[in-house]
Parts: sequence; C-alpha cells; structure tokens
Amino acid sequence: MQDIERPLVLCCPLPRTLELIFTPARLAELRARYRLVETTDEGLPGLDDAVLAQARYIIGQPPLDPATLARLSGLRCIFNVESNLINNMPYDQVFARGIHVVTTGAVFAEPVAEIGLGFALSLLRNIHGADADFRAGQELWGGAGNTGARLLTGADVGIIGFGDLGRAVARVLQGFRPRLRIHDPWLPEARIVEAGAEPATLDQLMAGSDVVFVTAAVTSENRGFLGADAFASMRKGAAFVLLSRADVVDFPALMAAVGSGHIRAASDVFPEEPPAAGDPVRRLPGLLLSAHRAGALDVAFQRMGEMVWQDMALLDRGLPPNLCKRAERETVARMRSRPVRVN
Repeated sequence: MQDIERPLVLCCPLPRTLELIFTPARLAELRARYRLVETTDEGLPGLDDAVLAQARYIIGQPPLDPATLARLSGLRCIFNVESNLINNMPYDQVFARGIHVVTTGAVFAEPVAEIGLGFALSLLRNIHGADADFRAGQELWGGAGNTGARLLTGADVGIIGFGDLGRAVARVLQGFRPRLRIHDPWLPEARIVEAGAEPATLDQLMAGSDVVFVTAAVTSENRGFLGADAFASMRKGAAFVLLSRADVVDFPALMAAVGSGHIRAASDVFPEEPPAAGDPVRRLPGLLLSAHRAGALDVAFQRMGEMVWQDMALLDRGLPPNLCKRAERETVARMRSRPVRVN
C-alpha cells in the first residue's frame, strides 16, 4: 500500500506508550497499516494543517479546542486509552460531526475487581494487620487474633456505581453469596435487578452494608458526595473499599471515620498522587493503602491495544466501533476525572 493511501493516526496516548499497549507483533502491523504521527497533548495543535486534516484516528484524549477540532476535518474516532473520559473538548461539536469518542477503560474492570476482593477480605479478616503484628513479634494466636473479624460469605454488600467496574465486582463476589445492594442513579432499576441485586438509595446502602465498594466515576454531580454523614451511618466495623477515583469521597471525612475506629477502609486512589511523604494518610491505622496499582497489569494494557486495533479495523470498513465503550452525548460532558500521570 502506498504511503499516501494509508490512514493517518495521531498518537498521544500519555501516560501510556504505543509499546505498552500493543504487543510487538501488533505494533508492527499497526505501523504497516497506518501512518503513525507520534505527538503530545501540547504538540498536537502545532502540527501542520495538512497533517491534522488527514488524521482519521487519535489514540489518546488530548484537549481539543473548537479551532483545533475544525482543523481535524477527517477525524472519525478518538480512542481514549487513559480509561476515564475527560471533559476536555467541545463534545456537542464532536457528536454533531459524527466523530466517535470511545474508551478502553473496560480492560481494567477485572484486575481492579480482583484486587478489590482482596482488599475486602483483608479488611474483614485483618490479614494485612496480622502479618504486620507477626513480623513485629506482637501476633495474637487463634481466636484472640480474630477480634472483630467478619465473614464475606453471606454478608450485606453494597456497590456504588454499576458500570464496567461495578459489574466486575459483582461477578467476583458471586461465590460468596452476598446480599447485594447497588446504588447508581444513572441506571434504571431493571438493570440492577437483572444482575441479581437490589436497587438501593445511598442512605440504605451505606447503613445496611458490611462492605461498601465504591466504583463510581467522578462527575459534575457527585464530587465529594461520600462525606462525614455517610460514614457515620455505616455499621461499626464495616469495610469501605475505594476503587474508582478519590474525588468522589470527602477524604478528610473518610480518614476521620477510619481514625476513630468506626470503620475500616482500603483505597487504591488518593486526592494527590503520590501523597506527600508527610501526609497523615501514610500513617493512619485501619486504612489499607495501595498505590493506584489495581488495574496496572501488562495483560490489561495489551487488551487495550487489541481493542483499539480491532475497532479501527471496523471503522475502516465503515462500521461503528464495537469493543471500546462509546461516550454518550447526554453524560460525557459531566465527567470530571483528572488524567492519571503514571501507568
């Protein structure tokens, strides 16, 4: 195929790289089928008009102002490989032109759900604390080491947010036969019921759960919506597992609830990443810490590249993308996630 005949792809997948999300063999195929122009979020608007006009796809989700979007006259699809859709472009104009905006975030659902299960089990049985006590020569043997321990099997479990990640959490919990309550104001109750769960208000879920999983994305409507009152309403000794984004939580209120001993918690995400060396979050007993690593597995990144590759092939044939999740015009502009800085 002549070079001029190959579709042009603008590549600015930070914090990912093409080498991270595509296997060597698939990346070689990508370079053979397409003309790749590697750039950065900041560098894209400075590209020549001819390059922007020929671009069929963008791998990444760089900020696009109306003027830059207008120069991308041949654009068909933006492949967000960060995972969270970002409110950084004029979506009304994007959709009016028939441009798809899609995300590969579903690749992280299973690995994050699995580690979330691990967090919950560790909180309920104090696995991490018992290990630390043993190493310090302060272990408690037998039943003395199980004060406050709870079973996950048959427990009351709540999931806040029932997108790809929330559904994956529900799947990994199936063997524990929980009573599952779900709160998601963006879903009809029928979707929750067909998943074998009970629709619940936020108050019902927080007050009635032994374990709460937070898998909700950050939107213009829910920033900090889990605060002091919500934590105070939880059962004493209940477990709170934060897997999605820190901005949905009033983090000082969470730390206060954990510090008082009212609840136990685990978090893979934080308001500032990484937290400062002196941040009290690093020394808070009862809070299980994870460095935003829940989904960062090689297998997930390579699934991401495969989704992009196969959906680009569909688009080349005049078909819509199928594997990646398409942004919805009614909700995408409400997204308020901040881009991640580290894979």
